[in-house]
Amino acid sequence: MGKTFAEKALGKAAGHEVSANEVVTVEPDFCMSHDNTGPISRTFKKIGVKKVWKPERLVVILDHGVPAPSSDHAVNHKEAREFMAEQGAPNFYDVSSDGGVCHQKFPEEGFALPGLVVIGSDSHTCTYGAFGAFATGIGRSEMAAAWATGQIWFKVPESMKINVRGKFKKGVSPKDFILKVMGDVKSDGADYMSVEFHGSGIDEMSVAGRMTLCNLGIEMGAKNAVCKPDRKVLDYIKGREKASNWEPLWADADAAYTKELNYDLGDIVPGIAKPHTVDNYAAIDEVKGTKINQAFLGSCTNGRMEDLREAAAILKGKRAAVRTIVIPASWNVYREAMRDGTLDTLLDAGCIVCNSGCGPCLGAHMGTLAPGEACVSTANRNFKGRMGDKDSFIYLASPYTVAASALKGELSDPREAL
Repeated sequence: MGKTFAEKALGKAAGHEVSANEVVTVEPDFCMSHDNTGPISRTFKKIGVKKVWKPERLVVILDHGVPAPSSDHAVNHKEAREFMAEQGAPNFYDVSSDGGVCHQKFPEEGFALPGLVVIGSDSHTCTYGAFGAFATGIGRSEMAAAWATGQIWFKVPESMKINVRGKFKKGVSPKDFILKVMGDVKSDGADYMSVEFHGSGIDEMSVAGRMTLCNLGIEMGAKNAVCKPDRKVLDYIKGREKASNWEPLWADADAAYTKELNYDLGDIVPGIAKPHTVDNYAAIDEVKGTKINQAFLGSCTNGRMEDLREAAAILKGKRAAVRTIVIPASWNVYREAMRDGTLDTLLDAGCIVCNSGCGPCLGAHMGTLAPGEACVSTANRNFKGRMGDKDSFIYLASPYTVAASALKGELSDPREAL
């Protein structure tokens, strides 16, 4: 019997063959954290160890509240700066025009590499599976222990195989597909599983699109989500690599899966995750006309260039009917969108373009909601109170759908706008 991706990646890290449900201890290749580095450093100091095991393995990217919107955020940032300086850790991305959302900046800087084991103190660390990494989110105490010992244990996850063929129709995108998958699998349907995306539909998809898929793996309970590291991935990482021990790994043809699903992208329609869970799926026709007060385009799920361009294609020469917040996922994306005129198109449509960071996604600043307000968002969570007030409402959608909805002030079908 062949091996799944998870069995291969964790076996490589462990130095021997492993199988699903076996417990292994491995050394992480990189440890990513963000604004919560301050609290993690406090726990680390309680352990009594003076120095992290390998300072170059730490990657800290401030993004959740940048610039600091409160004194609490400012303290966290200060503690992160001081800790990284104390440790002599070189991979620190402060509040500057070199930063961005952690899950965008991490790949841009060449840390997301095929076959590596990456842990992050953020649940959407699974995004790096788009590059063929075994990447997973962990807790703060767990991260502090990993910094101290250079080790972390995993139960090798069982695997789910999602076969994807076909091509998207006009106005439909990877976000619509993964929202549909979420609706089918549900929030606990892949608990502690490795979700593998296979097939010609994935091969045709851009790296950015694959990042959207893997980003939402955690929302169905997955330990990690991953796509094959093909030529598109190898071209992306070329010249960026921050490690030399990477290796393109993929599942064997005869690997064993606990679950297997099949999709044709030609069958996917624009979709929405209704409040207050990500798996509360509805096709756009079921919710069209629902009034909104705000539209948000950004986050680690959909703040990349192709996302901004999709929205711009709908908004060009028109005017948004509600406040529309745009946050490029990194300053690199911001600059590219500025150079090619995408930002001008969005600004001309009445959008507010904010600095790169997480912004309203977690209800910290730059677009939190008031009681009773509704927002259509390209982010990854719509839990009660996620974007501010607990009596507000969040609808998750693709950049196409967010832009089309912004035009009318209600949930709208982007195929009609195009």
